[in-house]
Amino acid sequence: MGFLSTVHNSAAVHCYQHPQRLGIGICVVCRQVVCAECSTPFEGINRCAACLAKMAPRAELLRVHREWSAGAIASSACVLGLMYGGVWWLSRWIAP
Repeated sequence: MGFLSTVHNSAAVHCYQHPQRLGIGICVVCRQVVCAECSTPFEGINRCAACLAKMAPRAELLRVHREWSAGAIASSACVLGLMYGGVWWLSRWIAP
């Protein structure tokens, strides 16, 4: 038997958004009972739509940081240039 089947208060086992529907779980963020339509598994954990919406700006910010910006490309080009120059200088210094 699951957690929700042991609760005796009928209001506690119904979705907080849809009182006519039985809840299937609890949102780990807000601790509200959610139905199958309101529950969204994200990263292996059930969350309600409202809590997922609060997480969206943070997820977008993380996605933007992973993309290559002009500064990241310029920095990478400089590092590669320095590495190439160092190898070239070292080969001229070692070779007679």
